Amino acid sequence: MTLLLSALAPIIFVLVFIYFMDKYEKEPVQLLLSNFFMGAIVSIIITTFLYVIIDIPLPLHNRTSIFEQFIKAFLVVGLTEEFSKYIIVRYYAQPHKEFNEPFDGIVYCVMVSMGFAATENIMYVFQSGYETALLRAFTAVPAHATFAILMGYFVGKAKFGQNRIILNLTGLFLAALFHGAYDFFLFIDFIEGIWVGAFISLFIGIILARKAIIRHQLDSHFNLPTGTDDNIQL
Repeated sequence: MTLLLSALAPIIFVLVFIYFMDKYEKEPVQLLLSNFFMGAIVSIIITTFLYVIIDIPLPLHNRTSIFEQFIKAFLVVGLTEEFSKYIIVRYYAQPHKEFNEPFDGIVYCVMVSMGFAATENIMYVFQSGYETALLRAFTAVPAHATFAILMGYFVGKAKFGQNRIILNLTGLFLAALFHGAYDFFLFIDFIEGIWVGAFISLFIGIILARKAIIRHQLDSHFNLPTGTDDNIQL
C-alpha cells in the first residue's frame, strides 16, 4: 500500500494543482475522472500496440547508436505516447459540451496524461521501490504534466479558434518534441554528462507551460472584469 501511495502521490499533487488553476469554471469531477482513467487504461493500450507495430519495421537494438536513440526518443517514445493521449483528448474531451473555455484544453490533457503517468509510475515503482518513486516524483511525473500543458494550450485554442486542425496538431507536435528531447538526453547516457540536457529541456518546457497557464487564465470566457454583468447590453 505504501508503494502504491508513493507512486500516486505526485500524480495527485499535479491533478489538484491543475484543478485549482482552473479558476473560473471548473469541470465536472465525473468527466475529469473518466479522462484520467482513459489515460490510465486506453492510452496505455494504444501505446503498447503502437510499440509492437513500430518494432517490426524499425527495430532499435543498438543502445550506443546516437541516431537510433534519436529515432527511439522522438518518433517511437515521444510521438507514440503523446499521440495515444492526444487521440483521447481530441475525440473524447474536446467535443464535449463541458469543454467550454480554452483552459479546458490544459485541464483535460493533464487528466489524460496523469492517468498515463499513474499506470507507468505504478509499474516502475513496484519494480524498483521507493528510490524510483522519489526520483520520478521530480522528473518523469512533472515532465508528463509539462508536455500535457503544452499540448493542452493549443488544443484549447483549437476548440474556439480558426485553423483547428493545425492548432491541434501543433499541440501534438510540441508535446512530442519536448518529450522526445527529454528522453533523448537520457537515452544517450553513454555520453558523460549529457543527461543535463534532459533537465534543460524540461526547465524550458516548464517555463512555457507556466506562460500557457497564465495566458489561458487571462483569455477565459469567464474572466469578466470586476463589476461586469453578463446581462448588461452595451
